Amino acid sequence: MSDLNGSGRDRQLPSDQHAAALPPRLRGTLADPVVLRERAAARGAPHVLPPNRFVAALRERHGVVPDVDPLDGGVAARLLLLLETPAPGAEPLRFVSRDNPTGTAANLRRFFDAAGIARADTLIWNAVPHVIHAAGARNRPPRRAEVAGGLGELPPFLALLPRLAVAVLAGRVAAEARSTIEAMLPGLPVLEMPHPSPTIVCTSPSIPARITQTLAEAAAVLALRAS
Repeated sequence: MSDLNGSGRDRQLPSDQHAAALPPRLRGTLADPVVLRERAAARGAPHVLPPNRFVAALRERHGVVPDVDPLDGGVAARLLLLLETPAPGAEPLRFVSRDNPTGTAANLRRFFDAAGIARADTLIWNAVPHVIHAAGARNRPPRRAEVAGGLGELPPFLALLPRLAVAVLAGRVAAEARSTIEAMLPGLPVLEMPHPSPTIVCTSPSIPARITQTLAEAAAVLALRAS
């Protein structure tokens, strides 16, 4: 059975000496072993325990599945941001997080901050929740069967989010979740935006503008439904 508390996986966490060698742009991200240990210790918090139990079950079927970030809203989230797939890699401890040491995560932090959306209102997940890449393989788009399998796991995950007020689908693969979400949660606003990967964001000034506009619309939905 998968180890929800990660006692077996946490033994492989990087050392504090590694933190001292981090470049400034990575400090405060999950590349920092101090930050990673603190995040790992919070995986059993009540607001993320149900989704992370679900993650543990997914690991039994699919292998490497990153945990839900305990700094996000967990079961209290009102905004679900759906990305595509976890990046390649088989690190012993991973999160679906805006604090990952990647360009995509850095863009997410910037866009969420600009939209004024509180972190506690959000939850980030992937349309294909498990790592699809073989060890050492380069990043690739998910295959049709992988997307279908990932979307088949989405309804029980949505059932864990009773306060959900809006879903934001980032990228082509995530957009395929629209019909699944609308069938399970009729009337829920579902918005689409480009994926925040740097390779996509940098292709045209219209891409960051579209992301900014979509998250502004999501923020307006949250404000309206809070009133």
